[in-house]
Amino acid sequence: MHIAIVGNIGAGKTTLTSLLAKHLKMEPQFEAVENNPYLEDFYSDMKRWSFNLQIFFLNSRFRHIVDLQERKIDIIQDRTIYEDAYIFAENLHDMGLMTTRDFENYSNIFESIISFIKAPDLLIYLKASVPTLVNNIQLRGREYEAGIRIDYLTKLNEKYQKWIGNYKEGKLLILDKDKLDFANKPEDLGFVIEEIEKNLHGLF
Repeated sequence: MHIAIVGNIGAGKTTLTSLLAKHLKMEPQFEAVENNPYLEDFYSDMKRWSFNLQIFFLNSRFRHIVDLQERKIDIIQDRTIYEDAYIFAENLHDMGLMTTRDFENYSNIFESIISFIKAPDLLIYLKASVPTLVNNIQLRGREYEAGIRIDYLTKLNEKYQKWIGNYKEGKLLILDKDKLDFANKPEDLGFVIEEIEKNLHGLF
């Protein structure tokens, strides 16, 4: 069984992944903090290094998901390979930080890669308004997130809406984070678990 949780920065993916892993007895998989050889170069010259950076992320995530699928364990995953392409690489292209030639090359590599992996059994999208995202980002107080701009979060939200609106790879559950506080309200977490069970096992 493979459940994946997607959503914008500050939507609550990591929190929900931890809570569901505990309650559903699944192995949590968080975004790997890897020694990325392009990160420092990217921040000093984004346009020059955006393609290299995204290719590194794409390859790392692909190898990780292939390994997980070969191990045949029940996992709940924080963020997916799809977001690399449909959200972050596309946004870099829109911002003029990745050339059209590089973006088309990247997209072709991505399409080749995903033909070798199985989509999640259930994709959970944490939909959240920008004020909710900003509030959550401020609450967790990560220094490197302090400078995230509202227009950047808005653009990413638009990308998520477009991708989720066209998602056909498997089962999809959309949760409204503006109305749910699963971190502090057991009844909200209970609702989420119930919705997951319905989607996975058809318990209507």
